[in-house]
Amino acid sequence: MPVASPVYAIIIPAYNEAEELPVTLAAVRLAMAAQDLPGECIVVDNHSSDDTAAMAKAGGADRVVFEPVNQIARARNAGAAATAAEYLVFVDADTRIEAALLTKALHLLGDGRCVGGGAVVRFEGKTTAVGRLALGLWKRISLVTRTAAGSFLFCRREAFQAVGGFDLRLYAAEEVLLSRQLRKWGRGRGQRFTIITDPPVFTSARKLRWYSDLQIIGWILFMVLMPFAIRSPRLCGFWYKRPDQKKKQGR
Repeated sequence: MPVASPVYAIIIPAYNEAEELPVTLAAVRLAMAAQDLPGECIVVDNHSSDDTAAMAKAGGADRVVFEPVNQIARARNAGAAATAAEYLVFVDADTRIEAALLTKALHLLGDGRCVGGGAVVRFEGKTTAVGRLALGLWKRISLVTRTAAGSFLFCRREAFQAVGGFDLRLYAAEEVLLSRQLRKWGRGRGQRFTIITDPPVFTSARKLRWYSDLQIIGWILFMVLMPFAIRSPRLCGFWYKRPDQKKKQGR
């Protein structure tokens, strides 16, 4: 029997994510198995130096795409370009989704009145006071402004293409701009941008382990005071460098 063309695609950008991918892909495959619609899972190897590509294949990715430039916007766009699916679901390599969350996202897209959206974010396991404060603040901003976190963002393919995808000039906050562009595009067509509150999406709190509270607060203040920094890969080092990989970029 012929295999049905995928209606949706889950796109996972990954740079040196061999450690996180098995858990993420296991959650993705379980979520996909609960859907009535055919879908595919695409991992974008963003020029990794570890076993990211091998782990992606072993973990159940339908396809592994290679993107040579270390930039998350490019990686996400490469995944979108590799599929003809009508619905695009972007999930970070350190983020776990539940079947119910994927079901809600696909239902919203399928009813014709939703251009895209995201979900309320929670950290896995224990977190710090600063982590809880930052996450609570982001939740309020996300719900009030209807802005999706990059860890989980879904949209209609036609809208994604119409607004030009993720902006390649940005090295951080590219999901904020895309959310704004999708809201505007959808508003003109009577389609809303929705943030799902239940169930949430669970993402790793690893940056809270990598950096001190003072470093995290300092970075947030720096971004607020110098918003142009999101156009500089060097100034976005908080997102692109790991403490144990000083000479490598990672997320």
